[in-house]
Amino acid sequence: AACGRRSMGSPRETAREPASPSAPAPAPASIQARSPGSALVGQRESDLQEQYSNLCMEKSQKINPFILHILQELDEEIKKGLEGGITLNIAGNNRLVSVERVTSEDFWILSRILKNCLYINGLDVGYNLISDVGAYYAAKLLQKQLYLTYLNLMFNDIGPEGGELIAKALHKNQTLKYLRMTGNKIENTGGMFFAAMLQINSSLEKLDLGDCDLEESTVHVGRMLKENHCLLALHMCKHDMKNSGIQQLCDALYLNSSLRYLDVSCNKITHDGMVYVADVLKSNTTLEVIDLSFNRIENAGANYLSEALTSHNRSLKALSVVSNNIEGEGLVALSQSMKTNLTFSHIYIWGNKFDEATCVAYSHLIQMGHLKPDNTDVEPFVVDGRVYLAEVSNGLKKHYYWTSTYGESYDPSSNAGFALVPVGQQP
Repeated sequence: AACGRRSMGSPRETAREPASPSAPAPAPASIQARSPGSALVGQRESDLQEQYSNLCMEKSQKINPFILHILQELDEEIKKGLEGGITLNIAGNNRLVSVERVTSEDFWILSRILKNCLYINGLDVGYNLISDVGAYYAAKLLQKQLYLTYLNLMFNDIGPEGGELIAKALHKNQTLKYLRMTGNKIENTGGMFFAAMLQINSSLEKLDLGDCDLEESTVHVGRMLKENHCLLALHMCKHDMKNSGIQQLCDALYLNSSLRYLDVSCNKITHDGMVYVADVLKSNTTLEVIDLSFNRIENAGANYLSEALTSHNRSLKALSVVSNNIEGEGLVALSQSMKTNLTFSHIYIWGNKFDEATCVAYSHLIQMGHLKPDNTDVEPFVVDGRVYLAEVSNGLKKHYYWTSTYGESYDPSSNAGFALVPVGQQP
């Protein structure tokens, strides 16, 4: 068997001659998720597994048994007859089976197969090892595969150069609607190429740049939001964003009429930043979901939001303030907003400081029907005549980094953000 080796050159150079991967350990398993879409177009010249095996032999590449098994399953599904497009799931974080993770060399072969597959409109290769070299092939795929609406590249060791390649490929792409770059350390350099791309691209509706080692990139993102009127959802968690950053985003949102879902969780925003968010909410009629989890807005910030939601805003549906050091007063104020604002239907508050008044307020909301049990992450219970709140597994994006091994993978109560603002393949 050929020995695997890592290429040290740039993606543009190493992509032309991929190295042979190391010998695989056979343990394939996968499930392809069906999705609604257009009817299947065109006829296959041969089974995908056959095309894959033949191309591996032609290019002297070892066959990845995980990919082969997935393509076999897909061939079987196609033979049964499909009514619409499908998502090919080759994620490397399957906990139920042993997985031969996809390398850049594997992805090179796979991309050549997929570029002619008109019936595949989604591709999940998250948690693999495609790196910047694989990003080169992903960029080529985006240029040639004109039916792909969903691409998940999360946690693939893609850096700034790979991010640049993908962003530039999207300058002309008019079909992709949802791109996940989560966890790829593209840094500020790569982030700027995505911000520039979004001023040109008119089809991408959801972009996830969370946990990409971007720091205070809000200047560039703010400029993009002023120009882009197609993006529906933007994830900017773990961006080291401070109050000045949320101010820049809010300034841009006065001129943006498309964004419906804003995720700025896991940043460094305090109550001062909530002044800008509250002011935007007084006039913005587009935002439906805001994720402020794991910041530090405290009581003052919660009060700013409550005032805007009670007296002005009638478009926001969901708000997460999980773990924001909010005490009783601020949490009670937000509960009062739900009594008068019938649009405001989802709230997530776990990880803050619950006093008795808070527990009573949210228990009353649920009992009176102002807050449905599936639309919050707390559940009231009574001990010795006193009301307490327990945590339940509901939220905006409980399955952001992982999927459940039982039950529904993306049920609305655990992933309300995706359910409220559906884009492309879900989640």
